[in-house]
Amino acid sequence: MGPFNRVEGDLEVKLEIDGGRVSAAYVNSPLFRGFERILEGRDPMDALVVAPRICGICSVSQSHAAALALAGAMKVEAPHNGVLATNLMTATENAADHLTHFHLFFMPDFARPAYEGRPWFERAEARFKAAQGSAGRGATAARAELFHVLGILGGKWPHTLTLQPGGVTRAADARDRVRLLATVGAFRRFLEDSLFGAPLDRVLELAAPEDLERWRLSGPAGDFRLFLEIAEDLDLAHLGRAYGRFLSHGAYPQADGGHLYRRGIFADGRDADFDPDQVAEHHRFSRMAGQDRPHPPFAGSTVPDGADQEGYSWCKAPRLAGLPYETGAIARQLVDGHPLIRALVAQDGGSVRSRVVARLLELARTTRSMEGWLRAIEPNGPWCATAEMPDNAQAVGLTEAARGALGHWLCVERGRIAGYQIIAPTTWNFSPRDLDGVPGPLEQALVGAPVQGGSAHLCRCSTSSGPSTHAWSARCTERKPLLSGSYLKKLKCRRMAAVTRR
Repeated sequence: MGPFNRVEGDLEVKLEIDGGRVSAAYVNSPLFRGFERILEGRDPMDALVVAPRICGICSVSQSHAAALALAGAMKVEAPHNGVLATNLMTATENAADHLTHFHLFFMPDFARPAYEGRPWFERAEARFKAAQGSAGRGATAARAELFHVLGILGGKWPHTLTLQPGGVTRAADARDRVRLLATVGAFRRFLEDSLFGAPLDRVLELAAPEDLERWRLSGPAGDFRLFLEIAEDLDLAHLGRAYGRFLSHGAYPQADGGHLYRRGIFADGRDADFDPDQVAEHHRFSRMAGQDRPHPPFAGSTVPDGADQEGYSWCKAPRLAGLPYETGAIARQLVDGHPLIRALVAQDGGSVRSRVVARLLELARTTRSMEGWLRAIEPNGPWCATAEMPDNAQAVGLTEAARGALGHWLCVERGRIAGYQIIAPTTWNFSPRDLDGVPGPLEQALVGAPVQGGSAHLCRCSTSSGPSTHAWSARCTERKPLLSGSYLKKLKCRRMAAVTRR
C-alpha cells in the first residue's frame, strides 16, 4: 500500500492478507535522511538552523525541541514573555496542522466514488472533494490568516530563527498584541461557524460518549457533525486499535512549572510518569548499524547500513521500557485526563474515531488558551535570557508537535556537537518491529482491518495515526512473508521469551 507521499519523504505499508483481512503489516520509511549525522561536529547553536529543516510542516516544533535541549545544556530559563510567545508560535503551527489534517488529508477520502450511495456522500463531496470542495478553500484561507501570528512573532514560517534557548528574539508591543488577538479571534470564529457550527465553549463541554452521540443526532450543522455521522455509518469506532499505550512529553509550559497538556503516559487505563531514561531505539529491522541491542538516545547512533537484507525501514523503533507507545493528540488528551477521550478509549480503544475527535477537541482547547496567553503578555517585560554554552554538556529537549511526542537528545564535547538524536512522532507511531519482533503501533493497528472492496479502511487507520501525508495512492495485494523462515523461528522464540519477561 503506497507510496504515501509525505512532505518529508515517502511512506509505504506492506501487508499480508488472510481471508480478506490484514494478518500482518510492515511500515517502511524508504528514505534515509540523516539529520543527526549532519549535526555532528557543528557548533551547538547550529541546531537552531538545521533542526527546523527536519520537517516542512512542524518546523517550529523542531526549533522548540532544539532550543530546549540547548537551554538544558546552558542551564538557562526563558522569562515569562518568552514562554508565552513560544507557546503561541508552537500552538499556531499545531492548530494549523490539525486544521489541515482534517480538511485536506482525512475528510477528502470520504468524497471518493467508493462511498457513493452512502446517506452522507453528497454532503461530503460538496464539502471535501479534492480541489473542489468548499471546506478546503475555507480552511486554507483560515490557516493562512492564522499564520500571521508566526509572521508577527516569528518573522517567517517555516524555519524561523526567533526561538532561542533563553526565549525569543522578537518582542511584541501593545499594538502587536491587539493585532494578534484579532487574528486568533478570527480563527476562533471560523472554527465556530464552519467546523463546529457552535461556540467553542459548547465544544469544550463535551465530556461523555453520550454527549457526542447527542451531537451526532441533533447537534448543530457543521463538519464535526458530518464526521460523526460518517464515523457511525462506517463503524470507525472499531477500526485502528493498537496497543492502548500512550505517551505525551507535555505541551505548552505554564507559569506553575507544569504544562497545559500534562506530561506522562497512559497505559492499561492507568496514569504514570514519563521517564526519558527508559527510552531506547531498536535497529533490528531498520537499515542501521547496531541491530543487536537497544540504543539509549544519549548513546545512540544513526549509521546507515545499505547492505542490510533483513531491515525493511530507515525508521528506527523507539520503545519506552521495552514497549511500543502511541503518541499524538489522543495521547495528550488521555494523559491530561480529558473525560470524553478517556471514556471513548475505555469504550473502543484508540480507534480512528477516537483519534479524530481528540484532534478536533484539542483544536478547540488550544485556540481558547492562545487568547489567554496573549492577554497575559507584558509588553514591557523581558523576552529572552542569555547564557554561555559549556564545553561539555548533555541535555534533552522534549516538546509536542501536532502529531505527538518530539525529543532532541544533545551531547556536547569540547564545544562541538558530539551526538544528536531525534525521536519524532512518526518514529514512535510508524516504527518497524523491535528486537523482540513486536510490531510498531501502526503495524499493530492495521492487523484485522478488512480489505474487501479496496484499501479505504487501511487508509483510515494510517491517516488517523498522523503521518505527514499530503497525497497518496494505495493498493493492496496478497503478499508472502517478508522475513525468512529461519529468522521467523528465531523471532517466535524471542517473542515468547519477551512475553515471559513481561
